Parts: sequence; structure tokens; C-alpha cells
Amino acid sequence: MAIASANTRSRTWRWVLRIGLLVLVALVIIAVVRTMHDLNVGAIGTALGRLRWWEIVVLLAVLVLRQLLSALPLTIYIPGVTFWRAFATDVTALTTAAFASAPGKIAARVAIFSSGGISTGSALAGSVLNTLTMFVARFGIPIVGFLLVAVTGAYRPLQLLDMVSLAFAAVLVAAMLMVASAQETALRLGRWAGRVAQRFRPRVEPERWAQACATFQQAAAGGLPRRLPRASLVLAVMLGVEFALVLLAFRFVGVTPSDASTLAIATIFFFAYPLTMFPLQGVGVVDVAILLALFGTGGGPAVDAATAGLLIWRALTVAGPYALAAIAVGIWRALARRQARRQHGHPQRRPVD
Repeated sequence: MAIASANTRSRTWRWVLRIGLLVLVALVIIAVVRTMHDLNVGAIGTALGRLRWWEIVVLLAVLVLRQLLSALPLTIYIPGVTFWRAFATDVTALTTAAFASAPGKIAARVAIFSSGGISTGSALAGSVLNTLTMFVARFGIPIVGFLLVAVTGAYRPLQLLDMVSLAFAAVLVAAMLMVASAQETALRLGRWAGRVAQRFRPRVEPERWAQACATFQQAAAGGLPRRLPRASLVLAVMLGVEFALVLLAFRFVGVTPSDASTLAIATIFFFAYPLTMFPLQGVGVVDVAILLALFGTGGGPAVDAATAGLLIWRALTVAGPYALAAIAVGIWRALARRQARRQHGHPQRRPVD
């Protein structure tokens, strides 16, 4: 009873924290945008009203392409996984992450993979590697911003932060590659963790923990030096597609090239993207960084249109996967029920003589 009560309090505090963060983000957006420009809510609504039906279709198509590319690395890291199952797992995990802790996200992925006959070890290792590769892409993508700065000669205020981001991405890649040849280290680490846990729970067997760590390491390290570059390239293309989504949203609501050139938007977007590490993909933090870098303390009507474009981008990338997940989970459950019926079958009737 005490454990259940503690879990309930923990979940309550997590929700309170999330709501508090959302309120704080909203206040930051309002304060910063009002400081740099007298935000015109009516003008934002007018900009949103400029969207035509075919433009919405284009934006949705780009969103689907983004999510397909997001799921592709799972097929690289987990042998035997079909692309459809990887897609269903990815969008479902994104939805789960918004309402549950990180273990819940991993559990959702493992459950869907296991229903397709994938071992738990392979599913867990592949999911972890996929997440780490996304971190590499997120913190490494500013390299594109630096290349664009070299072309345009523009200076952006986030460059120091992005140099730290690139350094972190490099360290993360080095650590992942070390996993490929560290089975003995995994054994020692698992044995040490088991001994520590044994002090609190005498039934724990350190050797079993050591073997579990070694099994995970083996599943994660198989062909990693070959798979990591492929998965990273796919996710880099995915981020390029996400930039296209932002650019199209800007242009569709009236941000013209004279207001903000494509190169300027690209440079700022790739420099700001590491900030998506914050909750809810950095909602508010990234948006304010982009607006400030594009328009500084002015910008006139373009700020209102750009704000509308960012709202469209957020609606698609935050809420869009939820809709895709609902569709994917519905199909997955239908297929799972059909597979269960095939496995168990129905009692065959004896033929009538």
C-alpha cells in the first residue's frame, strides 16, 4: 500500500512539474516576444488563415516523410524488424514519452517489437542505440549551421553553445564505438552493479547481472561501426526534412525571402536545434531563439507571420505523431489479434459422415 501511494505521489509530481514547465514556457514566450515586438494576435490569426487546403496537404506529407525517416534507423539496429513495425513503434514511443517516463517509452517499443517475434534483448538494445543516435544527430547538426555561416559570412549568437554541442556529439560517438569492443568491461560493470545491489537485496546474483550486461553489450555492439554511420545519415536527412517543414510553414503564412532568406532560416534552425533537448522538444525555447535570431528586437509584421509559422510547425511535430500513433496502434492491435487467432486457431469440427 505504501509503495502504491508513493508511486501515485511520484506520478502526481511529474504531472505538476510538466504543467509548471508549460506555464513557464508560455510566460517566457509572451515576455520575450512582447519585449522585441508588440505581438499582434489578430495578425497571427490572419497569417494562419492564409493557409490553403493544398498547402496543408503538403505540410502533412512532409510530416509523414519526417516520421518515416525517424523510424528507419530501428530497421538498421534491429535485425528482422519490418519497416511498418518500426514506424508504428516510433510514433507510439513518441506519444508514450509525452505521458510517461523514459522507461515507459522503451517498454512501449519493446512490447511492439516482441509481438513481432523480436527478442527482448535485441529490441532493447536497438531502441537504446536509436535514442543515442538521435542524440548524436541532434547535437551534431549544428555543423550544417557552421558550414552555412562559412558561405553567408553571418554570425549567429548561438555559435559558442553549438561548439559545445558538437563536442558532446563527438564524445557520444566515441563512447558508442567503444561499446563495440568492451564486452569484458560490460561483465565487470554488471558484476560490480550486482554486488552493490546485493547489499540491499541478498537474493541478487552478481554473475547473472554480469551476464545480462554482457548480453546487452553483444546485442548492441554487433556491427555497430557499420550501422552507426548509416543510421546517423538517415537522421541527418530527417532533420533536413524537418527544416523543409519549417521553411514551408514560414512561406505559406507570408514570411517572404526579403523578410528572411532561406539560408538565414536554415542557419538559425540548425544552430537552434540542440535546444530541442528540453521537455516537449524545446517548445518555447527553440521558437524564441529562432525569432530573436531572425528579427532581433524588430521585424514588423514578419514577426507575427513567423510566429504563426512556428505554431504550425509545433502543431505538426508535437501533435502530428500522436494522430499517427493512434492509427498505427489501431492497426498493430488488429494485426496482433489476427496473429493470435492464427496461432491458437479454433477447434476444428469433425467432418460429418
